[in-house]
Amino acid sequence: MHSSTDLPEFTVAIPARFASTRLPGKPLQRIAGEPMIVHVLRRALQSGAREVVVATDDERVAAAVEGQGVRVCLTDPSLASGTDRLAECGRQLGWDAQRIIVNLQGDEPLAPPEAIAEVVRALATSGAEIATLAQPLLSADELFNPNCVKVVCTADGRALYFSRAAIPYARDAFAVDRLSLPGPHWRRHIGLYAYRAGTLARFAEMPPGRLEQVECLEQLRALEAGWTIAVADSPRPFPAGVDTPDDLARVETVLTVGRS
Repeated sequence: MHSSTDLPEFTVAIPARFASTRLPGKPLQRIAGEPMIVHVLRRALQSGAREVVVATDDERVAAAVEGQGVRVCLTDPSLASGTDRLAECGRQLGWDAQRIIVNLQGDEPLAPPEAIAEVVRALATSGAEIATLAQPLLSADELFNPNCVKVVCTADGRALYFSRAAIPYARDAFAVDRLSLPGPHWRRHIGLYAYRAGTLARFAEMPPGRLEQVECLEQLRALEAGWTIAVADSPRPFPAGVDTPDDLARVETVLTVGRS
């Protein structure tokens, strides 16, 4: 088993946009008595990171994390994505181009700290521009759900493609039965990324790619540009994040049971 002591130094940066169509004020939604963003940064602090930064567009989020041992970077509310928010954060804080940055979404209160460390390890050992994680996809419902992003990789763990579609598509098996998976061939992408600060800056300066716009998947911009994305297995199950009130209730249950 690896430990955090065998990792290079890294920063976990958490983009936390206040506005959300489905869940207004999402970072401050209460879970088990605390704002969601506090649960997320606590996971980041447990990962072995040298520094944790919250990149937000709202003073209320900044106030909620005050005294938690993290830095806060206030960013432009008009930025299009969390990646853009982190790129602006890097400019404000003067990150060295070689610094390893982990992009941990602000709606992942159950992110395993071991998974954060693993994506850093994947970046450091692969030589890829970007590293991310995946885990086995266990049901046909997930496979055919466009909100569950799938990834297909080379034999040595480099991403070939990410899609909302059911890839790879088992032509013969699915012609007979689309209610079960005919084998362990499918992987769910986990939206956790590691890259160098210089790579992050270059990525944010690139225009959106054609495939990215078709699938609404930002990581396809990198693949379309010819970049390499290393995909490692998450060392622990990585629960889904929070997008809806039902998700809040699910996470509340998990965290409450964990404390009992």
